[in-house]
Amino acid sequence: MSSTTFSPYQKTVVGLLAFLQFAVILDFMIMSPLGAMIMPEMNISPQQFGLVVSAYAFSAGLSGLLTAGFADRFDRKRLLLFFYTGFVIGTLWCGLAQSFESLLVARIVTGLFGGVIGSIVLAISTDLFPLQLRGRVMGMIQTAFAASQVLGIPIGLYLSNKWNWHTPFIAMAALGLLGGLVVAWKMQPVNEHLKLKQEHSAFLHLWHTVAEPRYLLAFATTALLMTGGFMLMPFSSAYLVGNLGIDLHHLPTVYLVTGLCTIAFGPLIGRAADKLGKFRVFLFGTGLSIVMVLVYTHLEPITIPVIVVVNAVLFLGIFSRIIPYQALVSSLPAQHQRGSFNAISASIQQLSGGIASVIAGHIVTMGPDGRLRHFDTVGYVIVGTSLVAAMLVWRLNRFIQARPV
Repeated sequence: MSSTTFSPYQKTVVGLLAFLQFAVILDFMIMSPLGAMIMPEMNISPQQFGLVVSAYAFSAGLSGLLTAGFADRFDRKRLLLFFYTGFVIGTLWCGLAQSFESLLVARIVTGLFGGVIGSIVLAISTDLFPLQLRGRVMGMIQTAFAASQVLGIPIGLYLSNKWNWHTPFIAMAALGLLGGLVVAWKMQPVNEHLKLKQEHSAFLHLWHTVAEPRYLLAFATTALLMTGGFMLMPFSSAYLVGNLGIDLHHLPTVYLVTGLCTIAFGPLIGRAADKLGKFRVFLFGTGLSIVMVLVYTHLEPITIPVIVVVNAVLFLGIFSRIIPYQALVSSLPAQHQRGSFNAISASIQQLSGGIASVIAGHIVTMGPDGRLRHFDTVGYVIVGTSLVAAMLVWRLNRFIQARPV
């Protein structure tokens, strides 16, 4: 096998890791669309439902910090299966919940276990794949986001309409159990890092990871990169309907086509990052994102084909930043710190995303005509964070080139 070719086993691993990401992302994303059914059936207020949704994000962020000190002390496959088992149990609990309190606790449990899975997936990807292949690996894993939007959410809504809102969670738990059994059967142990010298104290291991200057630079960059999506996405449907005049019946079409385009973009962006250079592709994505965010947040009522094209190009820019950045930063942590580094990074993603949503909620207001106001201000904030993030990635890239890990 050459250094630029996947072996059959590596192809299997990429498929399994992408499936795990798909399951975790779908579980997080499907709660919001089901709100219209959950709130009246369980007789809970929008504030209570908002607490249920945010409980996952904050418990996921907390779990990453709590497990960071231990993340490099175990075989990564066993660690993955442990947290994935808890995640499946939490998802099943959501499907069986009959009260607000039970659902809230179920989401907290699901977040505590599910919030760590993404970081373990990234650590395994870094351990098993050389830098020359990581762009394509990250591209395949990131398509899980689009797949959950294109396949998962419509199927979940169909099941809930045919039966009830409990059914999608029970179905996800059953599918997740099947996927976990395949991972246990097909994936080999990932334990090369255990041969390296380990620190005796989990707290010291966490502290040495947090206190490393180059890691702090990466954590700050990750926080800034998360602001774009988390500031735009919560208000995108209201913006499309209220400001751009897209009718509710055609709204799924916009998301469906955008998701299909993103599925196609992911592997291509990963291949370009490996061939042309990860930092170059990241800069291209930054430039395209800035232009498209400014275009998107200043649109007037337009036709569906135009908004589909704008949405697709916008996501091309966003993923052209995320995929090469993840591939680039994967070479930053030392092998014995990859688990803790990725766990902390995952926590920062969750927490910074939540904070970005709150900030956007304070900027945007709803007018009496149903139109969102000050949405263009959100665009300017995203442009500012994108420019700062690009400067930080430039510094990270110089550091990696001077001292490759």
